[in-house]
Amino acid sequence: MDVRQLAALVAIADHGTFSAAARALFTVQSNVSSRIARLERELGTMLVDRAGGRLTDEGVRVVERARRILRELDDIVTDVAPADGDVIGDVRLGILGTTGRWLLPRVLTAARDRHPHLRVIVTEGSSSTLLPGLDRFNAVVIHLPIDDPSVDVEPLFAEELVLIASPGHPLAGAEDIPLAALAGHPLMLPPPGSALRRVLDRATSTVDVTLTATAEVDGVRLLATLVLNGQGAAIVPATAVPATTGIRPSRVIGLPPRVVALASKGRLASGGPTGALVDVLRETVTTLAEHQPGVRLGSTAFPLSRRG
Repeated sequence: MDVRQLAALVAIADHGTFSAAARALFTVQSNVSSRIARLERELGTMLVDRAGGRLTDEGVRVVERARRILRELDDIVTDVAPADGDVIGDVRLGILGTTGRWLLPRVLTAARDRHPHLRVIVTEGSSSTLLPGLDRFNAVVIHLPIDDPSVDVEPLFAEELVLIASPGHPLAGAEDIPLAALAGHPLMLPPPGSALRRVLDRATSTVDVTLTATAEVDGVRLLATLVLNGQGAAIVPATAVPATTGIRPSRVIGLPPRVVALASKGRLASGGPTGALVDVLRETVTTLAEHQPGVRLGSTAFPLSRRG
């Protein structure tokens, strides 16, 4: 078993076909095919279903480990680079859409100024889509709760969950709204099982309230956009409310804040490209939080455990 075989399998998983994997690896399809065949012989099992072009169950399990191995090999090279040398390499970062809109302009500018040879590859998504694919990233910025004990978690900041409503909606512009008062007002909600919906469901269960959904939308930024387009009301984190819209957020009494965290498979390395980007990310959070209403830092700001 060698690195080229593992890289070929990962490329098939990412790109779907042998020919697409070959293009991604800058080689020919016959090389990819032979590497997969040798790997299958060594492991004694089929990893790719040639008829369907998909990984077998065994192939999926091998890919999960292969991603970690390839990432560790990359980290070995960067971790032993001279401390006073340039940070060179790629960092694959997954991030919530709302948090990305708030953080990334400052993060990418600072990273480019400080580390011009650092390349950041960003994927936007929700916690429910980023966490299952964590092996694809060096780190992800998602929100708690996270129930997987194999995931390393570092809370970054907490932000209030607020209610926003379209102009003319009965709840639009209210100062403070008790959580129980939302029972009579249908809302656009995240889908059941998503991290934000779990926070909402746990909070409402303590006051014996059931929220009614007019629509279920997996994406906080999309929820905010729908409200701005006149589709009703929704509960979103403070950083999801653009300051220029004229929409006045209402504090919901009884809701815990959303805790946004940095997550990774295994503890993050302190050096190399990933460590350099994470340092910039932490500094940016501290700077922006001073001017963002509803955002808090420090251990007292994190009432949720990783399990919520």
